[in-house]
Amino acid sequence: MHYWVRASASDLSGTLPQPRSGHTAVPIGKSKVVVFGGLLDKKFLSDIAVYDIENKLWFQPECTGNGSDGQAGPSPRAFHVAVAIDCHMFIFGGRSGTRRLGDFWVLDTDIWQWSELTSFGDLPSPRDFSAASAIGNRKIVMYGGWDGKKWLSDVYVLDTISLEWTELSVIGSLPPPRCGHTATMVEKRLLVFGGRGGGGPIMSDLWALKGLIEEENETPGWTQLKLPGQAPSPRCGHTVTSGGHYLLLFGGHGTGGWLSRYDIYYNDCIVLDRLSAQWKRLPVGNESPAARAYHSLTHIGSRYLLFGGFDGKLTYGDIWWLVPEEDPIAKRFIQSPPKNLPDNKRMAAENVNVQSVFKLDLISWPFPQLVEDSVVKILSLKESERENSAITELQRRLGISVLLSGPGLQIIDESEDKEFIELGSRLIGERVSNNEQDLLIQTIEMLRDHWRKSAPSSIPLKELGPLLRDYQRLITRHHLGSDFQSMESWLSGKEAYKFYHLKNVSQLRMDDIPKLLAEYKKILPEQSTSGQITGLEEHPL
Repeated sequence: MHYWVRASASDLSGTLPQPRSGHTAVPIGKSKVVVFGGLLDKKFLSDIAVYDIENKLWFQPECTGNGSDGQAGPSPRAFHVAVAIDCHMFIFGGRSGTRRLGDFWVLDTDIWQWSELTSFGDLPSPRDFSAASAIGNRKIVMYGGWDGKKWLSDVYVLDTISLEWTELSVIGSLPPPRCGHTATMVEKRLLVFGGRGGGGPIMSDLWALKGLIEEENETPGWTQLKLPGQAPSPRCGHTVTSGGHYLLLFGGHGTGGWLSRYDIYYNDCIVLDRLSAQWKRLPVGNESPAARAYHSLTHIGSRYLLFGGFDGKLTYGDIWWLVPEEDPIAKRFIQSPPKNLPDNKRMAAENVNVQSVFKLDLISWPFPQLVEDSVVKILSLKESERENSAITELQRRLGISVLLSGPGLQIIDESEDKEFIELGSRLIGERVSNNEQDLLIQTIEMLRDHWRKSAPSSIPLKELGPLLRDYQRLITRHHLGSDFQSMESWLSGKEAYKFYHLKNVSQLRMDDIPKLLAEYKKILPEQSTSGQITGLEEHPL
């Protein structure tokens, strides 16, 4: 069993890197992880951030160097390749704006000095979204990418001592050209998975390339591997990280289908077990970080360090550990493995609709065993008793902070509104927990300010539920107090706040959305000059 644990002050200190995606992060020996470049809000980066593993410290070294154009280091870029050999990090290509790059750099991490390298031989064309891996402690192999006009399927090998590039001549069948894939050297083979192919399809094929080790005297050739088990869905922008006898795949994005305009982002952990030669789902005992692509995942001992990424809207700057359960930091988050809710078909056979009984999105709650126990107890009651008993039982078992209980209307505190907090977390770029009070308040403010500035046409459907609940919460807290009977009489005959009594968002019509948003903006607490929302101190979270 593994656990995701958000990095805390006890795990790291110093100057943390700013959010980014399309960056690289490579481990240098057992002492450090070096992060370079990336993209943040259409700005390409060229900074270096280093995590000192032994001292649990992030720092930004002052690098020297001299490039061909007089610059000290590589120009800002993202979607490049980076490979570590001994104390050196080699950088090739990437993108800056709309320009694909073909320059080649090395950073000596002992003295923090950049050098632009003049290589020769079969020079690769400028490209981004390529993938590369080290062959032993001397050579680098690079495969595929996008040159701005076409997807590539070429293979180049670089000798880091002689600085000579060689394009590998491969006979037989070739993988379809692609970009956004991964390429991982495993003993004598290069394993390539996924990516976006020519014409745009996202793939889930796995290929192995032999003939990269001179001593083996093998003719270079590709073999498509079709392994048993729970194979990953088609994706690109994912990571594949080698750890022990398996490879760990995390994240990436795939297409939402021909009916969808949006990609689907993933946060699943899938293992390619080298011993059994099959795909497996990594058992994870708690909720994973937000789904993302173009992040970095670095293997450090028995731990994995996740940083950054992008989910189609938000660039992340959060830092997470993925650790085995025996790891000391796993104790911060160890909980009983979640169990599944009763099968939906069996529930339907019992004439119970989970959504209508509970009036809450219970499937997303982090305590499914408590929910299941409550469901079993409720099913033993008469149908006329189920609705009230469901709410009472779940409030007791889950410990929900209920601000108001009335006929058919349940108003919960912001900190207990998981979907509300998740939306705010995506805006702020950090995952928020209930024990981080300052960050929790900042997240709530950020989401409310987002809705304050939004037009009705810009509100996605998935935000309507949290918006409606917060609208009802603010009316209850700031305008009506906690006495339900006085509230009923106060609301009677009033046109304003006419959405207050809605039990769920499904009762809204499309033409109600502008009216709901207008009313919501009227009742939002005013912000002080410090940016804090006044009135929250009267109702601590």
